[in-house]
Amino acid sequence: MPFLPTISTFFIVLSAVLVAIGWILVTQKKYKAHKKTMISAAISALLFFIIYLSRTIFVGNTSFGGPEELKIYYTIFLIFHIILATTGAVFGIVTLVLALKRNITKHRKIGPVTSIIWFFTAITGVAVYLLLYIIYDSGETTSMIKAILGL
Repeated sequence: MPFLPTISTFFIVLSAVLVAIGWILVTQKKYKAHKKTMISAAISALLFFIIYLSRTIFVGNTSFGGPEELKIYYTIFLIFHIILATTGAVFGIVTLVLALKRNITKHRKIGPVTSIIWFFTAITGVAVYLLLYIIYDSGETTSMIKAILGL
């Protein structure tokens, strides 16, 4: 299923673009449009996560297929991306909850930080995608189910 990484990467990029649009809308005091755009960004990020998680469980993760001497640098970069993505997801959920609970003072403080983390998450995610599927040939893919159950 080589198209799944492309689709999931599309959704994470879409979420970052929507966050940028939402940021512009809130600076223009278009609060209803901001809310709709940011909810759309969250849905796009959720679609990414569902596709990514499903692929990881049923198809597997793809290992780095590039040159062996670059593998350590890729691995460090991937770990950085994973930490950034996890942090961004937590910040995103907190920011959304604050907005939905109408705690706008805290939302305004954390929102810009969340957005910046999300932009870097999307950029590093695209870089991982390019390194795994475009720039180098993909490495092996093993599903989590195969790895756990030995099938």
